[in-house]
Amino acid sequence: MNDYIETARRVIRTEIRGLDLLASGLGPEFLAAVETILGSTGRVIVSGMGKSGHVGRKIAATLASTGTPAQFVHPAEASHGDLGMVTRADVALVLSNSGETPELADLIAHTRRFQIPLIGVASRPNSTLLRQSDVALVLPAAEEACGNGIVPTTSTTMTLALGDALAIALMEHREFTPEHFRTFHPGGKLGALLSKVGDLMHADMPLVDENAPMTDALLVISQKGYGVTGVTDGSGHLIGIITDGDLRRHMQGLLDHSAAEVMTPQPRVITPDALAEAALAEMQDRKITCLFAVENGTPRGILHIHDCLRAGLV
Repeated sequence: MNDYIETARRVIRTEIRGLDLLASGLGPEFLAAVETILGSTGRVIVSGMGKSGHVGRKIAATLASTGTPAQFVHPAEASHGDLGMVTRADVALVLSNSGETPELADLIAHTRRFQIPLIGVASRPNSTLLRQSDVALVLPAAEEACGNGIVPTTSTTMTLALGDALAIALMEHREFTPEHFRTFHPGGKLGALLSKVGDLMHADMPLVDENAPMTDALLVISQKGYGVTGVTDGSGHLIGIITDGDLRRHMQGLLDHSAAEVMTPQPRVITPDALAEAALAEMQDRKITCLFAVENGTPRGILHIHDCLRAGLV
């Protein structure tokens, strides 16, 4: 079993050495690749065969989710009609460890025929792919982790890292924000963490006027089902909240009071554009179950801790 662990460590260390070589070798060509993509009005068409294709799909997905429109086109399918997806407005990012993958020939020829910028990624500087490319990104000569140079391991890791580097460089140039990211990634844990209070809150709020008798307040609490009601003044501003704790404290003669006499003034609130994660943290810290979302003093919605749980925030 220790032999297996040593093998795993050897593989990882070998790939780390490859990544170090890749990082130290970045230069003007990488800058040219970024500027070529930024100068495009279309998409980045990513293509590759075999393992390079699998890596290419991930690079295309990362680009697309970080503000750079991208699409993966399989080179074999490209030769059977999918070349129509590649337009003059696009940039082609073509991956091939050897740079001699025969299935890429038609795609490369298409980019040359229609003056479509071609960024090639390969490990052989004199390969067909890199000789035909407008921008040639050469992968450093690094040992494959299999030890015999047969299994694509270090080379695919370097290619993947290079794609990530391109995506993040483009993302930072575009000043891509978490809100932009959520637009392209509304689902899953990441989407949940970037949800705004306004995305989850309920507009149908439990509210009563400050002069309302407690009979009305109790009715609203019962009907809305949040266990609380907000209290507003004549201008519609939220000035307090009535919780079960307030009800217990005023149990003696409760129905003889007005809402303003029972409420807790200046309740904790949050803005609709705040992250829902911040609202959840506030509720957990204060040991409360609801927060009113308030804008310029006016309540816009109510958020229950269960809304955060349903959204997958925890």
